[in-house]
Amino acid sequence: MAKQIFYTLFLFLLSTAILTASSSAPRAAITSKRAINFIQASCKATTYPTVCVNSLTGYANSIQTSPRRLAETALNVTVTQAQSTKVFVWRLGRFTSLKKREIQAVKDCIEEIHDAVDRLTMSIHEVKMCGSAKSRDQFWFHMSNAQTWTSAALTNANTCSDGFAGRVMDGRVKNSVRARILNLGRGTSNALALINAFAKKY
Repeated sequence: MAKQIFYTLFLFLLSTAILTASSSAPRAAITSKRAINFIQASCKATTYPTVCVNSLTGYANSIQTSPRRLAETALNVTVTQAQSTKVFVWRLGRFTSLKKREIQAVKDCIEEIHDAVDRLTMSIHEVKMCGSAKSRDQFWFHMSNAQTWTSAALTNANTCSDGFAGRVMDGRVKNSVRARILNLGRGTSNALALINAFAKKY
C-alpha cells in the first residue's frame, strides 16, 4: 500500500513538472520574441541598424523591453569592443617593421582608445543611475553625463582614425587599425543613439 501511494505521488509530481515546463516554454518564447521585436524597432533609430540588431539580439532575454537596459547593454558591448581594439592596436605597435610615423600614430591611438574605454565605462554608470533617479532633475543630470561621456568616446575613436590620415600612412597597419576603429565608432554611435532614445521616453 505504501509503495502504491509513493508511486502515485511520484507520477503526480512528474506530470506536474512536465506540465510546468511545457507551459513555461511558450511564455519564454513569447517574451524572447517581444524582446527581439523591441530591439529591432529600437535599432531603427540608430545610424547603423544592422550592426545594432546583430550586436544586441543575443542579449534579448536580459534587455526585454527596457530602453534603459537596451542602452546599458549597448554600452557594455561597446566597452568590450573598445578593449579588444586596444589590445589589437597595442600588438600592432610591437611590430619592428613599423615606420616612425606609424609608431607614433599607434601610440596616440592606444591612448585615445584607453580614454574611450574609461568614458564608456563612466557612461554605463550614469545610465544605471538614471534607473534609480528619484527626481526629474536627477535623471537629467545623469542622462546628460551619459550623453557627454559617450559622445567624447566617439570623438576618441575618430581622433585615433585621423592619426592615420594621408597617403604617407597608407599600408596594412593603417587599414587594419581603421577597420577596427570603424567598427568601434559604429558601435559607439549606436549606443549614443539608444541613450538618446531612452532619454526621449523618460
